[in-house]
Amino acid sequence: MPDRPTPAVVFDAPFGDRSAWAVGRTSAYPEDGRNPGDNKLDRIGPDFAPTADGVFAAHRARGGEWHTALVSTEYAPGGFELLAGDELSATCVVHDVQGAWPALWTWGRDTGGRPQPGHGEIDAFEYHPTHPGMLELTNHVRPAAHYAEGAVTAGRPFVLRVVFGAASVEWYADGRLLHADHRGVGPHWRAWPVVCISVAAGRYGHLPPRPGTDELHWQCSALTVRRSVSGTGRDRDHPA
Repeated sequence: MPDRPTPAVVFDAPFGDRSAWAVGRTSAYPEDGRNPGDNKLDRIGPDFAPTADGVFAAHRARGGEWHTALVSTEYAPGGFELLAGDELSATCVVHDVQGAWPALWTWGRDTGGRPQPGHGEIDAFEYHPTHPGMLELTNHVRPAAHYAEGAVTAGRPFVLRVVFGAASVEWYADGRLLHADHRGVGPHWRAWPVVCISVAAGRYGHLPPRPGTDELHWQCSALTVRRSVSGTGRDRDHPA
């Protein structure tokens, strides 16, 4: 049996590359850039970008809102999409400051005039300081979820890797398998990566920021996607 080829890097654009990343825009949010129905105090927009070294910050604004950094490839000229079998990795640092809601996730285009199952959403991770060592790992495409206790230490970098397998999504931190859902994304999944910080509004046990807290942040760096075209029977960059 031949050796499996090493996946090649197909995406590694820095967050400052406006041909690869669109700032403050995703179809997962309503048109006004707010998303209170999802327990968020966020307002995203083109003025709220991460720093060149990948710090995603939220700043308190008037009226109880927070200006929050978000990038997505969805509306960028390059329009990069993840495909089934891809591997995403990134170095992340989260902080256990109340109200912060760092997340790295995906959102998929409509197919055949209808949304993909679960809108193509896979949560590479969500983090809430109410559980400072835990990462929330969720497959919304073929529903499955896992709460990875003791996965991270706040303030300490960790390397996240997620394999978006057709039959199973696998999540790793620093090379250690956190969870394999044995559900997968299916063979025709495609989705844009999204990186953001949100601010919890207080529901579901996720406490809002304390009075006097005016900024929240986390860092994401070295985000890379690798892909193998072996054995697919078609060009993975141009799926049917």
